[in-house]
Amino acid sequence: MSTGKPRDGDFQMVAAPGTSKPPLPPAAASNAIVEYTTPVVFKEEEEDLEVKLRRIIDNVPVRVSNTSGSSAGSGSGDFHQYRQMRRKEQDRLARMEVDYQKRKELAEFNLRREERIKAAEERTAKKRAKRQKKKQRKKEKKIKLNAEGEQQQQEKEDYSSGDGDSDKDEGTAH
Repeated sequence: MSTGKPRDGDFQMVAAPGTSKPPLPPAAASNAIVEYTTPVVFKEEEEDLEVKLRRIIDNVPVRVSNTSGSSAGSGSGDFHQYRQMRRKEQDRLARMEVDYQKRKELAEFNLRREERIKAAEERTAKKRAKRQKKKQRKKEKKIKLNAEGEQQQQEKEDYSSGDGDSDKDEGTAH
């Protein structure tokens, strides 16, 4: 028979005035598997971490299947399950190792490739600068020769026109 008083493990639902949530049970006397807690107010950074954590939890599958305890009463049929789970786990670890090695080799390859490309660009730049210097020297030499040639041509013209004028002047003077 019920006496109307709650016992230690029992809870009584009473509507609290002005609140819409049910009252929280005392933490020490709780027998529930999942306890209700008030939502925690996060700062913006903590909220971002919470969102990331939820996304990870939602997207990463939980790998708990055919778990067997360490009880002494496991039968002989459990050994096959154990071997199968162990083989699957070993295969998963092997795939993870192969994936890690591939990523590591790819990263090393890209690093070496970047170094080779950089070295090739440096050699190309050095050779380009050498070609441009040679081309510039050749151009300067050509300009210098043209300037000297024009100067000699000018001197010849001045000399020949000077000779012609002097002959004419001398001829008229005689």
